[in-house]
Amino acid sequence: MSKRMLFVFLFLAAITELSAQTTVSGSFVHDSILRTYSFYVPASYIPGQPVPLILNLHGTGTDGAYQAQHRDFRPIADTANFIVVHPDGTIEPNLNQRFWNYGNVLSSTVDDVGFLEVLIDTISAHYSIDQSRVYSVGMSNGGFMTYYLACQTNRFAAIGSVTGSMSTGMYNTCNPARPTPSIHIHGTSDPINTYTGTSTSMGIEQVSLFWANENGCDTIPIIIPVADIDTTDNATAERYIYANGINGNTVEHFKVTGGGHTWPGQYVFTFLGNTCMDFSASIEIWRFFNRYRLTSVAEHEAVETGIGPNPVSGKLNIHAEGHTVTGIIILDMQGRVVEEQTNENITSIDLSHLKAGFYIVKISGEGFYATKKLVVSPQ
Repeated sequence: MSKRMLFVFLFLAAITELSAQTTVSGSFVHDSILRTYSFYVPASYIPGQPVPLILNLHGTGTDGAYQAQHRDFRPIADTANFIVVHPDGTIEPNLNQRFWNYGNVLSSTVDDVGFLEVLIDTISAHYSIDQSRVYSVGMSNGGFMTYYLACQTNRFAAIGSVTGSMSTGMYNTCNPARPTPSIHIHGTSDPINTYTGTSTSMGIEQVSLFWANENGCDTIPIIIPVADIDTTDNATAERYIYANGINGNTVEHFKVTGGGHTWPGQYVFTFLGNTCMDFSASIEIWRFFNRYRLTSVAEHEAVETGIGPNPVSGKLNIHAEGHTVTGIIILDMQGRVVEEQTNENITSIDLSHLKAGFYIVKISGEGFYATKKLVVSPQ
């Protein structure tokens, strides 16, 4: 059995055993780098019934497993019925620590945007994901990466950052394809990513105002005190709401006075400052995400797309009822692009050169996007 087919077999075996295991680990090669990840599927998930998906991105020096344990959405997923993904960044050579490349490391060529998009497509090929309800949130470096994703792609219905920010370069060049609601949680005593910013990163209220402007929100926020239910945590919080945006979008910011480089609501011993226990960052982020979906995707959920024959050994026909297909990307099960075509009207593509195996087909056109599973049979 080839390595590719073995990978597919193991991946599918993990799926068939979901009743006994809710955390699935996987890996694939993207841009010549082996990338790893895990994702949590709640017991309430039913195949064929689309559910939301959240990327939960770790900070520098940790990994997806640490993020899952200490910045945890899994108990919420159990009741709200969504899948949460914990990807691993790559090792930064100088620090020898995992990180996300949000365009700030000039010597790095790691394509984390591409990896995370392929990861969404890979999971979507095996699970029923509501493509209008894909979200990203991150801690610290993962928060920077989440903002970068929103600047570079149009896949996310809403985004969140805890203790992250935007680099000055990102802030000056970011031109989002669509208004993206955002929620940001940050301590005023954060010693790593300071609340007021540095020469290389923006102040947090500037970041919130940036996204308020992108969403057409009021630029003067409503400020609501968060009840100080834990008077021993040496931190208090206020909720800033930038309201009345496009399509009802809002931007929110939890200003944690006295808070450190920490995730509110989940205490982990650290020398990086106080953890505010007056609210749960995970609960508030899901509460915010749950309000939003991509309207452009939702409007075209009824678009009937199809490929055939499937399995295929030669020409693959593509159609999208009432719409024109302008882009086709085909990936193998290791996340590598093996065929890509753009044109004004794509109706078929010759795949006779592909090896037998399993593939993912990404179909796109004006206002719609679809992912299909494909089997290429031996010639």
